Amino acid sequence: NISDFSLNITDCTQVVVPEEVFFTVAAAGILENLLILIAVVRNKNLHLPMYFFICSLAISDMLGSLYKTLENIFIILCKMGYLTRHGDFEKKLDDAMDSMFILSLLGSIFSLLAIAADRYITIFYALRYHNIMTLRRALVILAIIWVFCAGSSIAIALFSYEAATVIPFTILFPLMMFFILCLYVHMFLLARSHAKKIASLPSSTVHHRTNMKGAITLTIFLGVFLCCWAPFVLHILLARFCPHNPYCACYMSIFHVNGTLIMCNAIINPMIFAFRSPELRSTFKKMFYCPR
Repeated sequence: NISDFSLNITDCTQVVVPEEVFFTVAAAGILENLLILIAVVRNKNLHLPMYFFICSLAISDMLGSLYKTLENIFIILCKMGYLTRHGDFEKKLDDAMDSMFILSLLGSIFSLLAIAADRYITIFYALRYHNIMTLRRALVILAIIWVFCAGSSIAIALFSYEAATVIPFTILFPLMMFFILCLYVHMFLLARSHAKKIASLPSSTVHHRTNMKGAITLTIFLGVFLCCWAPFVLHILLARFCPHNPYCACYMSIFHVNGTLIMCNAIINPMIFAFRSPELRSTFKKMFYCPR
């Protein structure tokens, strides 16, 4: 939040997003990602590690939209006088919502990392993929990811006022993104030479083209994720280390816009799923239209 002092030393006025926009965007994000989960559960052909990792990303997006919805309701109740900003119950509620936000961010980062690793194995170890990435192994990976993210989110929320907690959290974001980017660069640099090696195998061209399509889809995911989450992470850094600086306060005046971008990420990802995956499109058609 922006302190009164920081507002007084800057000419930038706070940009407020209407509450109706918050609720509409959040509801759309929750419903779209819920459709992804239902589609994967209903279609047995989608019971694959790749789609389970996509479901993990969808759950993270749902948590992000739910967090912003609850936060907005909390603010409305405070304005109406039903809640106070400094009570014990309100502080616990605020910590729970902060934990949900951090869980959403960490879940998204590690889900993207798991999807990137899965695409890497698919492209460069195509013949051994089903032996390396089994369904059981994928579920174990997801369990480890969510246990770690849940524990980290609780710890960070409880000690969020300590610099020793904020710094590792904010460093984790660019570090993981850099690691995924390096994975991409290595993936695309070796893709051409790998394609030549498997060109003589039956159906290798089609299989490789499909794998590269998955890598391109993941690249789109990463670009959207950075555009939607990076402004909010920057806000966290500025709020912790320079809350009274006029330039920092000016950037923090668009806090609501940055929050809306997070919810937009939850809307855009399912659209990418539906647009890039023929199997998902077919499943959605069966869900919404009765077959002849």
